[in-house]
Order: sequence, then structure tokens, then C-alpha cells
Amino acid sequence: MDSTLPIKNLVRLNWLLAVAFSTIVFLFLFFLMEESQMHKLFYMVITALAIGLIGFANVGILILLARRFGTGTKVFKRYRYLFTYFASVIIYLMLAPVFNYASHKMNSYSPLVYFSIFVLASAVVNTVIIVLQDFIILHHYKAHTDLELSKLKTANAEAVNLLLKQQIHPHFLFNALNTLKALYRKDPAAGDTYIVHLANFLRASVFNHNSKVASLEDEVALLNDYLEMQKIRFGIALDCRIDLPEEILKNYYLPSFSLQPLLENAIKHNELTREMPLVVDIFCSDERVVVRNNLQKKTISVTSVNHGLANLAERYRLWTGDEVIIEEKENVFSVSIKLLTNEYSDHRG
Repeated sequence: MDSTLPIKNLVRLNWLLAVAFSTIVFLFLFFLMEESQMHKLFYMVITALAIGLIGFANVGILILLARRFGTGTKVFKRYRYLFTYFASVIIYLMLAPVFNYASHKMNSYSPLVYFSIFVLASAVVNTVIIVLQDFIILHHYKAHTDLELSKLKTANAEAVNLLLKQQIHPHFLFNALNTLKALYRKDPAAGDTYIVHLANFLRASVFNHNSKVASLEDEVALLNDYLEMQKIRFGIALDCRIDLPEEILKNYYLPSFSLQPLLENAIKHNELTREMPLVVDIFCSDERVVVRNNLQKKTISVTSVNHGLANLAERYRLWTGDEVIIEEKENVFSVSIKLLTNEYSDHRG
């Protein structure tokens, strides 16, 4: 357990207790006792002084013991009770002559009764203070624990997110280099264009490697470089239409590397021919970006290596708490992702 103590909150508690107890004493004397106004004010001040001294003595003892033993040990608890109750008795006995001066009734008690009254009063007051201080300390530890747990969850999510993103790049790079090799054999000019877009794509990938979110505009720019590479590869067999207004591009966000895997997934699992082109539409609907394609599944099953849709869905869930909506109908397959506003770009709380 963390050995730090909420000193400021404990000090505030002491002042609050001093005011509360002294006010209660004043009201009790005002309504039930026939005392002069000076006596009532005097009792109020002395009560506040006694509560304040005991409270601050407790705080001082807590600090010393925490530094020496730590707050989670049995020794700390044992010495705390011993020293605070002893200190409260000493403080009350030191103030006994003042109380005796204010109230001549004390003179009628025997020394043993007189001593017992002050010991009992100090024990009651100290018990109340300890209980309230424990409440403050426990609340502090709970808040501290919750914060640490939140940090651990965030760190874990970041690690998982980074791992998932790192899975994308080797897979994509392997395919890109094979395509580039084939292009330079058949069409060097197309190969040159392809390598420009590949360089742009890889540059953006490296630059945004640790980013958790990206603006929709940046995501579309990254997607366009990937799209141009695929158009060089497939020609008119791939027809991708992006219809996203400028206002939405500049004012909304997505988890980084969200759109490109969706287009890659569509290309990976569908047939692309001149006679039957793959048509992909990317548009906005109800504050969600939708990637929709005509469904013409490959007859040969494609081995999945967990780089596509499942990867994206897991990263999106980690950073937003929302789910990627996947719909498959007879001839249409679509994936929609909720757009993040600027305020929501810090992800889930």
C-alpha cells in the first residue's frame, strides 16, 4: 500500500471538527444551560482548542509513523492507537485547569473521578477523530488505487494496440514488395509510380506509429496512397469511391490505421476482374464512416492471419469502447465505424 498520506485533507478535517464540536457545545449551553455569554464563548473556544490540538497531534503522529513503518503495517496501527490515545489524554489533562477554572463544579469531584472524566472524554474525542481520519485515508487510497488501475489498463491497451498495429506492416510490406517486383518486370513506369505511393504510405505509417487516433483527413490520405497502389495492380477491376465531405474530414477522428485494413480486407476476400469489378463505397452515415462493397467471394478460401477485420475490431474496442458494425447481406458486405469527435479522441475513460 502507498505510504503517502492525504495530509491536506486531514488538516481540513481537523479544522472542520474543531468548528463542529465547538458549535455543538455552544448550542448545548445556549439552549440548556444557564451560563453567561462569556462562559459560553469560553467553553466554545476551549473545546475548539482541545479538538484542534488532538487532531493535529494525530496528524503529526501519523506522519512520523508512516515515515518509520509505512501505513500498511501492523506496527503502524498498534503504535498509532497507543500514541494518539496517550497524546489525547495528555492534552485534555493539560487543559483540565482551564476547564476547572471555567466550571467550579469540578471541585466537587474526587481526584479519581476528576481524572476519569477527562480520560473518558479524551478517549471519546480521539476515537471520533480516528474513525473520521480513517475514512479520509481509505478514500484517498481507493482513489489512488483506481488511478493506478486506470493507468495499468491504459498501458495494457496501448501495448495491445501497438502489437496489433505492428502485425499489419510486415503482412502489407510482403505483398507490396512482391507486387513491385512483378511491376518492374512488366511496366517500369507503373513500378515507379507504385514505389512513390508505397514510400508515402510507409512514411505515414512510421510517423503515426505510436498514434492512437488520427484525423479522418489523415486516414483518407493514407487510404488514397494504398488505393493508388492497388489500382496500379488491379486496374479497372477495382472501383473505389470515397464520398466524405471536407467538414467531416477535418473535424472527426478514427483510431489510426482504420480505413486501409477495410479496403485491404475487401480486396483480399473478393474476386476482382474486368468483367466483375470490385466496387467499394466509402461514405458517412449517422456519424459513422461506412465501407461497403459488392460481395463476390473468392472460390478459393483465403488463409487469415489476423491482420484484417478482427484486428481492427479489437483495436477499436480497446480505444473507444464501441463495436465495429459488420453486416453481410446476399450481395453486399459493409463495415461501419463510429466517428470520434475531438472531445472523444482521448478514447474511453
